Amino acid sequence: MISEVVGTAMLVLLGTGVVANVALAKNKGLGGGFLMVTIGWGFAVFAGVTVAYRSGAHLNPAVTLGLVANGATEFGMGVPVNVVSVLAYIGAQMLGAILGAVACWLAYKQHFDAEPEPANKLGVFSTGPAIRSYGWNLVTEIIGTFVLVFVVIAFGGGRQGESGGLAALGALPVAILVIVIGTSLGGPTGYAINPARDLGPRIAHFILPIKGKGSSDWSYSWVPVVGPVIGGLLAGWTATALLPLLVS
Repeated sequence: MISEVVGTAMLVLLGTGVVANVALAKNKGLGGGFLMVTIGWGFAVFAGVTVAYRSGAHLNPAVTLGLVANGATEFGMGVPVNVVSVLAYIGAQMLGAILGAVACWLAYKQHFDAEPEPANKLGVFSTGPAIRSYGWNLVTEIIGTFVLVFVVIAFGGGRQGESGGLAALGALPVAILVIVIGTSLGGPTGYAINPARDLGPRIAHFILPIKGKGSSDWSYSWVPVVGPVIGGLLAGWTATALLPLLVS
């Protein structure tokens, strides 16, 4: 599972890093905008998938659970699918996400100190809605994650149980997929589409000694966890029935 830890850490370091570059005071990328963030996150996924190729490069509990729902019998490296392996993958993803967020904070420490707005600091670590409406925010996260996992399985040929993870697509198609989801569906919530990507850095924000950091917004934290889990499971189940008809 070490590749899942390292791959997710790489994903989160580079993904939160592009947000820090755009959002925090005195950075050279300050004001780069949402498109820069979206492209940065896409290629952060590229780097993470490349590093974690051996494990299947799930890097996302929603992908792991979606593959299980689709009937996967093994993950990368011939790891059989069972309760222990699923929990191990998710635990590795969470640990990697926390470590990546801590590394981002170290890289931008002076800029976190210079940034006067607590919301901008939190925004580096975790997502937040443009319009806060928990029900509709949840719907957005479900739809975005459904697209991610459904396409992941589709790239595997739509054959139940044969897709081992994001690495089955190759790193570049995954990056493009994430950029498309961000530009198309990312506006309402910031498109977490990954429980580890949001919860891990949010935990890091909570525990790190960040100057003037403010709240970690735990009241919203369940949305980017529950939404992607539901979206991933729905994608796995739907792909079981629908994709064989589309790709046969």
